[in-house]
Amino acid sequence: MNYRHAFHAGSFTDVMKHAVLARILVYLTQKDAPFRFIDTHAGAGRYDLRSAEAKRSPEWRDGIARVLKASPPAPIA
Repeated sequence: MNYRHAFHAGSFTDVMKHAVLARILVYLTQKDAPFRFIDTHAGAGRYDLRSAEAKRSPEWRDGIARVLKASPPAPIA
């Protein structure tokens, strides 16, 4: 399988993965015990959504672009 993240960066699944990971890390910080997180598949860490790869497969439009345009929800009463 040939996979290059530059074609999929910022996609819906990428955003979901990062949201879940961030929530898990927040949860782990509530414990008294220390922990270590090592991401063995981190990739480049930064991807240009104006690159040729992102233009060829603009999955980011249904992912991070929607998050950036969204308004925060109303507080739950």
